[in-house]
Amino acid sequence: MNFYFECINCGERYSEDEILYLCKKCGDLLDIKYRFYKMSKNVLKNQKWLKAPPSVWKYRSLLPVSKKAKIISLNEGGTTLHKCDRLGEALGLRNLYVKNEGENPTGSFKDRGMTVGVTKALELGMNNVICASTGNTSASLAAYAAKAGLNCIILIPSGKIAYGKLAQAMIYGAQVIQIRGSFDEALEIVLALSEQYRKFYLLNSINPYRLEGQKTLGFEICEQLNYVMPDKVVIPVGNAGNISAAWKGFTEFNQLDLIDATPQMIGIQAEGAAPIATAIASGRTEIHPVAYPDTIATAIRIGNPVSWKKAIKAIKESKGTARTVTDNEIIEAQKMLARKEGLFVEPASASSIAGLKKLVEMGEVRKDETVVCIATGHGLKDPDTAVQICEKPAEVDADLKALKAILDI
Repeated sequence: MNFYFECINCGERYSEDEILYLCKKCGDLLDIKYRFYKMSKNVLKNQKWLKAPPSVWKYRSLLPVSKKAKIISLNEGGTTLHKCDRLGEALGLRNLYVKNEGENPTGSFKDRGMTVGVTKALELGMNNVICASTGNTSASLAAYAAKAGLNCIILIPSGKIAYGKLAQAMIYGAQVIQIRGSFDEALEIVLALSEQYRKFYLLNSINPYRLEGQKTLGFEICEQLNYVMPDKVVIPVGNAGNISAAWKGFTEFNQLDLIDATPQMIGIQAEGAAPIATAIASGRTEIHPVAYPDTIATAIRIGNPVSWKKAIKAIKESKGTARTVTDNEIIEAQKMLARKEGLFVEPASASSIAGLKKLVEMGEVRKDETVVCIATGHGLKDPDTAVQICEKPAEVDADLKALKAILDI
């Protein structure tokens, strides 16, 4: 394979054969780099995969997997890029799109990364996979582990996971363990366990193979817009892997001359869990972790995101930015997207819409710009919140007269 691991801090390189999560020299995050000079750009551009039906695995030649027989897929990717005219009109934008990642098999963008991560686990001969999760990662890993026949262990923070996601992890047969602590503490535990006992393969986004699958989000946007890049891509940020993965997708297509420009990446965090947005706003190059993150958007309720360096790098390289939104702004955006476009997304997903609304009001997005908002997960991931924030159904007697009274006719 034409790839290798490279530390994002010290630049140390490692072979693809090693099972690594962090740099052995300095302890920082790893990235996967490709030897694109060994690929013929003309051949690549004309390969049949460019005309194949949309899916994560249509990009197999740009993914770090060598054994086709090992691929574990639930038909992920190929999600719709919705042209949202009614929502755009409400926000004052002419060209607004929403990429609905809730259409993935388990209802979130995590499936893009997990299909590659679990496939790699099989290539490496692993039998046990493990993760910490605020919900969507647990659902996705449990599903793909079940498909692959792998033993799956999941740590979640006790009482802080939406029931829709918890139900998925349980029904897929994972061993779910609740800890009395935060997601960040759960992640520390599973990382230590996987490094101490090599039989456990960690599949949080600290694993660079996960982000390789997630970068296909960027590939798809390029294709769906006929290789004319949007001005801005607005994306929710929790553990911060997805914004850096999408940016990786755009930059790789740019390196391969499939596109000649890249979009600005704009990260949106909930006000109560915003270490990256706070750092960007203050001009700092390092984050100050939030000890007790708090937001209705449980999927991004993370105070110490593991991929913060990659996210800040993506934002700065793309000349983008990061912003915060309140829980009330998230709720209103969730309703607006549902009622203007018929798209039901979970609160974390709606943060991208809330953030865009704020950016438009601040004059940081022009009405003639093309903007893509990423909706990361389906609304049924967290149905309880949707019920709580909406008007309660009216109740009347089974009587035509009573119904007419309610309808004022």
